[in-house]
Amino acid sequence: MKGSDARSVIFLAHRAALIEYATPILGSRETAEDIVQEAFLKFVPPRPAADVPEQPAAYLYRIVRNLSLDLLRRKKLESRDPLDETSYWAVPRPEASPEQSALLRDEIRQIAAMLAEMPTETRIAVEMHRFGGHKLQDIAAHLGLSVATVHRMIHTALVDIAKRTGREQT
Repeated sequence: MKGSDARSVIFLAHRAALIEYATPILGSRETAEDIVQEAFLKFVPPRPAADVPEQPAAYLYRIVRNLSLDLLRRKKLESRDPLDETSYWAVPRPEASPEQSALLRDEIRQIAAMLAEMPTETRIAVEMHRFGGHKLQDIAAHLGLSVATVHRMIHTALVDIAKRTGREQT
């Protein structure tokens, strides 16, 4: 008997057991039947092979198991929510309610008033750091002060703003 004929006989002898083996892994008998059919295509090559594996039943079960797990992995990847991979900054923020917008505008006005009350050097340092994105070294060079002094000024000003707006815990 040819190698592929022997493989076909072995496969047919184990077909029902292979379906029963794959069904709990996949959760569906229909899917298990499809996997077992795919295993047949891998087990019985299109070109005649002279040799039959040493333990053909174990080899068949391994093919079915691997194909089943590959299918489960593929389904898991395909079912992923595309937003899971989107960076937080790319996801649109929810619209604020009119009340929230009004409160935010009021808080911005308060902060602007607090900044206006600060000494000129402190206000410039805070604005350059928080709004301009400048480094402490650049701010210190611009104001003619040391980096430590600029850091202390900015820190003190931000703590003061946080206390006055009721956000000292954040």
